[in-house]
Amino acid sequence: MTHTNDTLVTVLTASLIHEIHIAKSLLNSRGITSYIFDENLMTTIGTAYVEGYKLKVNEHDLKAAKKVLSEIKSDK
Repeated sequence: MTHTNDTLVTVLTASLIHEIHIAKSLLNSRGITSYIFDENLMTTIGTAYVEGYKLKVNEHDLKAAKKVLSEIKSDK
């Protein structure tokens, strides 16, 4: 099935970049492509203005991505 909707939606927001990288790696291991937004803002404008790093996925992957990320939260 071909998806024509390439809209990116936020699946995770975190104040620590390593949390975003861990989630990105986990999603990638499950075949879900994700993109990190605001990663370079800290070096550009400083941490005082960064509200959090965002991990985005294609809208058609959102449900699966949320399920994967909820599994790791429930394992804690």
